Amino acid sequence: MTQTQQYFEVTHFIAGTATLGAGTHSEPVINPATGEAIVDVRYGTAADVDAAVAAALSAFATWRHTTPKERADILLRCATVIDEHTEELARLESTDTGKPLPAARDDVAAAVDTFQFMAGAIRAQQSLAAGGYVADHTSTILREPVGVVAAITPWNYPLLIAAQKIGPILAAGNTCVMKPSEHTPLTTVRLTELLATHLPAGVLNVVNGDGAVVGAALAAHPDVALVSVTGSVRSGQAVAQAAAASLKRLHLELGGKAPVLVFADADLDAVADGVAMAGYSNAGQDCGAACRVLVDESVADELLDKLVRRVEALAVGDPADGDHIEMGPLITEAQYHRVLGFLDRAAEQGIRAATGGNKLERPGFFVAPTVLVDVPDDAECVKEEIFGPVVTVQTFADEAAMIAAANGTDYGLSASIWTEDARRAAELPRHLDFGTVWVNNHLVMPAETPWGGFKSSGYGRDMSIYALDDYSRTKHVMVNHGRQTP
Repeated sequence: MTQTQQYFEVTHFIAGTATLGAGTHSEPVINPATGEAIVDVRYGTAADVDAAVAAALSAFATWRHTTPKERADILLRCATVIDEHTEELARLESTDTGKPLPAARDDVAAAVDTFQFMAGAIRAQQSLAAGGYVADHTSTILREPVGVVAAITPWNYPLLIAAQKIGPILAAGNTCVMKPSEHTPLTTVRLTELLATHLPAGVLNVVNGDGAVVGAALAAHPDVALVSVTGSVRSGQAVAQAAAASLKRLHLELGGKAPVLVFADADLDAVADGVAMAGYSNAGQDCGAACRVLVDESVADELLDKLVRRVEALAVGDPADGDHIEMGPLITEAQYHRVLGFLDRAAEQGIRAATGGNKLERPGFFVAPTVLVDVPDDAECVKEEIFGPVVTVQTFADEAAMIAAANGTDYGLSASIWTEDARRAAELPRHLDFGTVWVNNHLVMPAETPWGGFKSSGYGRDMSIYALDDYSRTKHVMVNHGRQTP
């Protein structure tokens, strides 16, 4: 039996213990680079959700009363144990998702940094100063945990997004029940096992399974105070509907369609390198992926030439082949066919692939890195989130048209601007309706900065001190200290 298999004979993690749970149904986890099964994962049931929530609720009674320093010390120990298992976690993540190993190692490093940041941030929270806002009364504002938080994570960054939820959820004094994607549960379960060496039993629990059963049960559970979801718009809508009956709080990060605004004075080599990284890393399966290039027509041909050459030079293959691999496969066979469907329909519309546009004839779920041109403004491929290695290029005659096109999407997660004009760089982000706007870079995300969007991209913020706000509640305490004078 392989080491990977040993981790997942038992799938759920409840009350500090690995458990098979109440269910008997299991599904294989597939290595997307080969199409072969890695292990079987047993799916959870509503009864397993009940058990996990009960464990989290019981642990909350004590965990909520720990001091910020006590929680910070534990989070720092959690960061250390993740760091000590970097290579193990990176290889699990790469096998499970098809992500190149250097990218998987970066995710582990970012997970470590997330825990370290949250450990410091929880000890430095600030709020309205206590004061006498009414005569003879003193008001103070308390920050309290909300309770049991359900965290539902996606398959594109299973380890990192799990860390970005666990860190602030626990730092704020909450307990957690997590449901990873059924396609990529390996690193979440292993992470939970590692953290259990430092966390009290029940503070962090994992129930595997699909959204229709486990996700729905978490969203509707009366003892869950808040549900945090990173996933598709459809997933967010389903959770919101299930959560509506109990009016529980929601934290939703639901995808994007990021525009890349390239002006005539931009460093085009930097643009091509930036899009090649931010558009195709993780096979384009990133809600912030640089997937819509909007370029000034005067430099469009030059940029396209540079971009195509850079994209065609990408090393595509099985991450197990070595650290030189820059792009791996799509996550599942279903996603593979979904992306190919977008490409087929684009070709039927007369949209041209300057490079790529096809599947790769090899094992696994590989689609060639693709650049689409001659794209009309209303094309499906510029309106819908493809979530694959596909970048569209459109040309514009003026800035106003470019801004209108950038904002002309239901999504509002992220965008980037490429220009050497300092005034434009300072002023233009105010006109873009996105939660993050980068200037002369794309997908640079330090732990200190918030991540989240507007419109159909959802609401709430991951990372930064703003995440701590999302996972806590404020309470006003007013004391009347007036005394009768003799």
